[in-house]
Amino acid sequence: MTNYDFFSAPSLPRPSVTEHDATVVARDLFRVSGRTSELGSQQDRNFLIDDGESRWLLKFSNPAFSTQELDAQDAAARRVNEAGIDVPLSIPSIDGSAIRAVHVGGVDLDVRLLTFVPGEPLTDRGVFSVEQARSLGDTAGRLAAALDGFVHPGTERVTQWNLRIAADVVQMYLPHVPDPVRREHIRSAVATAQAALQLLTVKLRSQPIHGDITDDNVVMKHGAGLGVIDFGDVADSWVVAELAVTCASILHHNPRTPLIILETIDAFVRHTPLTDDELAALWDLIVLRAAVLVVSGEQQVAVDDANHYASENRDHEWIAFDVAAAQDSGVMRALIQARVRLASRAAIDRPAALLLAAAPLSVLDLSVVNPELRDGIWLEHDAEAVLAARTSATSGTAVMRYGEYRLTRATPHQTEETATLALGVELVPAPGTVFTAPVDGASRMEGDALVLEAAGYEIWFTGLDPAAAGHLAAGDRLGVARRDPARPDARVHVTVQVTRIAGVRPKFFATPSEAEIWLRVCPDPSPLFGIELSAPELRSEDVLHRRLATFAEVQEHYYREPPEMERGWREHLIDVHAQCYVDLVNNVALTGHAHPRLVEAVSNQWSLLNTNSRFNYGVLPRFTERLVALAPDGLDTVFLVNSGSEAVDLALRLAKAYTGNDAVLAFKEAYHGWTVGADAVSSSIGDNPRALETRPDWVQVMDAPHPFRGKYRGADAVVHHLADLDAQLDALDRDGVGLAAFIGEPVFGNAGGVLLPDGYLASVFDRVRARGALTISDEVQVGYGRLGEFFWGAEQQGVTPDIITIAKGMGNGQPLGAVITRRDIAEKFAEEGSMFSSAGGSPVSCIVGLAVLDILQEEGLQENARIVGGDLKAKLVALQERHDIIGAVHGLGLYLGVELVRDRVLLEPATLEASEICEELLRAGCIVQPTGDYKNVLKIKPPLNITIESVDFFVEALDRILTARSGR
Repeated sequence: MTNYDFFSAPSLPRPSVTEHDATVVARDLFRVSGRTSELGSQQDRNFLIDDGESRWLLKFSNPAFSTQELDAQDAAARRVNEAGIDVPLSIPSIDGSAIRAVHVGGVDLDVRLLTFVPGEPLTDRGVFSVEQARSLGDTAGRLAAALDGFVHPGTERVTQWNLRIAADVVQMYLPHVPDPVRREHIRSAVATAQAALQLLTVKLRSQPIHGDITDDNVVMKHGAGLGVIDFGDVADSWVVAELAVTCASILHHNPRTPLIILETIDAFVRHTPLTDDELAALWDLIVLRAAVLVVSGEQQVAVDDANHYASENRDHEWIAFDVAAAQDSGVMRALIQARVRLASRAAIDRPAALLLAAAPLSVLDLSVVNPELRDGIWLEHDAEAVLAARTSATSGTAVMRYGEYRLTRATPHQTEETATLALGVELVPAPGTVFTAPVDGASRMEGDALVLEAAGYEIWFTGLDPAAAGHLAAGDRLGVARRDPARPDARVHVTVQVTRIAGVRPKFFATPSEAEIWLRVCPDPSPLFGIELSAPELRSEDVLHRRLATFAEVQEHYYREPPEMERGWREHLIDVHAQCYVDLVNNVALTGHAHPRLVEAVSNQWSLLNTNSRFNYGVLPRFTERLVALAPDGLDTVFLVNSGSEAVDLALRLAKAYTGNDAVLAFKEAYHGWTVGADAVSSSIGDNPRALETRPDWVQVMDAPHPFRGKYRGADAVVHHLADLDAQLDALDRDGVGLAAFIGEPVFGNAGGVLLPDGYLASVFDRVRARGALTISDEVQVGYGRLGEFFWGAEQQGVTPDIITIAKGMGNGQPLGAVITRRDIAEKFAEEGSMFSSAGGSPVSCIVGLAVLDILQEEGLQENARIVGGDLKAKLVALQERHDIIGAVHGLGLYLGVELVRDRVLLEPATLEASEICEELLRAGCIVQPTGDYKNVLKIKPPLNITIESVDFFVEALDRILTARSGR
């Protein structure tokens, strides 16, 4: 049998082999037995044999492939294994041969038993990190180097995956693509790539290559490194095709950041260097590979509709093709060359003349941390023009800096990264301002741009009228600032940009993920002006390193690679790269971030007085009077403290002093704070895995009536929970244990906004009050209007507690907490001595508290919580109907939780999935974190001024992520 030729057999349905057939063959020919399960394959049949201790791969090859080809695959695998890469190796059968012929399903097939390479398939990973992208490139480069010089007649084959015939494969399979628009898109992309490759292919080196170092053919080993799990595509081809195949497989993982393949390329060439011609061909080969994947997937499903492996791969193959086809081919070719050939961040030499010899320049700061860009003015569409015009009118020509992530380019509600990094400088000179050539060069026009070709780089200008075309000497008149014919006195913006790649117009703004390569391509133009016009370099990763070096690590941070957040506005957070995120977790920022009214109030008070509450000043009683007016009837006395933990601690002391008893009853799963007292009544294993076994003797924990995960569920759950409580209280009575208080959140905040059963809390209050105990409602997370329909969480249960604790949102981030209680309880506590909290009742803290209450009332934020929260919950419930991973949607108003489970019957918590989904939501522009004892609940507690637009943005992102995950 000769080696396979695609053109003689363009359709290769998998052979018909059952798991029973595989079990028999493995036993009879290889003396191996165990549990048999089929693995996915495009054209072969693969089976895993697992005896509980060892695993093997049994491979039935497509009958179109010759024994000689299979022997070549085994020989290539052995050679690669000798180079230190973990690969499957053939195991001799009982007669000593590695390849055996068997008759299965009416067809003669070659079968081999191979060692199994364990690990986690990269295809199951979501977005690739730079490290993962480089690992694939490293493996492909090492493997290509290992096969250099490998010779075997079995590699002389023509398969559909060989990029030498990619255009022919596409042409043959294109009719299987049902959508005519998509067919034309593929045809056009392939034609463009072929045209670019026409003169290059004869210059490309050839050798045997693996041809399939991809996300679904490589596993991450448990330890370090990658393993390669199949050699079915080994064939003679172009060396650079090895890398093209690998790069194409990454695109569907990183559709928002396709330039991550530059890291893959860099890692590859460290082992297998490429020529300039190979680098020039690489991008078009990637496009061809992506096109082959989509047409082959459609064709394979058409001839083998039971091939779920091919069917399931189609979605991500289309994503890869769409991403590849959307890129500017000329730019991608140039960036690939630049990544490999250009030294990083090379500066240009000081020129012979300056662009603007005499004009005074005034540098604008448009960075995220400029406090002058306050009150959301950076969101105005003409913010840059207004700021620049104002500066130019008073301080000379305004200049916007090179290398600055401009806050004025930040855009909320973007599903893709926003291009915010300036790759040149932008000036606003007076009309007619003369620019001179800084170096010798030739000038030309490219559309609206004037280009000066210098030695080693080009300078691109917009907003200039050229003085002359052709060769210019340094100091010659280059151009003048353009006049707007409609407004002769108006200033036209002029951009100046240096690029080290000739003939390709560079973009003026880059996204954060593109920054590394584009800053390499477009160096700092400051030398052309003779002064520093670049923004300070951001090293955001240093902030995390410094934090970990000096800040106790037990004080955890969000996310594996946390963005550096340095600004907030309303319900948005903005990182130092001017990327916007909808903040869905920050219940501290009740009125939103950087509220102008709050900023002004705090600033004014700081300018007047800030001291401790033992002094007498008017803002303190104004604030406490407002709190009492809002409190439930009968609660008329306020303590002001620094935090929620301190408030809970104080509430417990009040109860113990008032009753003379010591025992406190608290819910299991609860979280109340970090001070000694607050932590004692906190039993959430999500915060402390040993919580239940480390409670002090005076704490009595009771089962939480969790309607989704509780000990009892359904219509009679409350009856059973109360019966258990009665038994527990009777036991305390028999033991002579006096109860000081019951403490609980009226809505389980740490569990993700779980509502208690109606009427339950009233029954608990009755029982503990009958024993002389006080009732404490911990409203630190759930109170203050967050529930929408109710200002206090206790209202939702129809009860009035003896003590309320509040903090967090009442200070909008300022350390401020309070305990509201009755006068008699407060006076009883006074018998133990005075009480004092330094910052709790300070003038600044009080003015913050008053401003928050004013904003809550005057801007209708509680009503917004009711309307927007209700809309959000309805949309999340709709998602629950479409996604099985959502087990429940908890909460009320703007305190919600989305509980994720692996099984809706067994309720197995989807802990890992919740963490991964939060990471994916971060990349999608949404800040969400997991909570609950099992960290499987997405907690949603945004600022109360969040808009429907932001809610919809989040829901759409979550829906998109869950849909993508379900298709993996």
